[in-house]
Amino acid sequence: MAIAAPLFAFAIREVIELILLAFALIVQGLALVHAITQRSDGFNAIGTLPKGGWVAILAVTLLLTLLTRTSLSIFGLIGIAAGLIYLLDVRVGLRDLSDGKGW
Repeated sequence: MAIAAPLFAFAIREVIELILLAFALIVQGLALVHAITQRSDGFNAIGTLPKGGWVAILAVTLLLTLLTRTSLSIFGLIGIAAGLIYLLDVRVGLRDLSDGKGW
């Protein structure tokens, strides 16, 4: 009975890490696609990094998250932070700059 508990704990940990990896890839992927599809003059208008800077940051962190296959590495955590900053701050600014419609 004592040997089943550690095996169960490792299975739970793997499932949690897989869910976090999926979350990280979705956030980073959505942010990257959104950054690529926006006009570059909008980034300057809201006073943030240029479009190329955001695309580079998001692409590199997405690639490093895919290569390390974990969201708990430093690259995965930086990627999640960059993706969330982009989606929660820059995307909202770009949306407010335009007509307010879109994703």
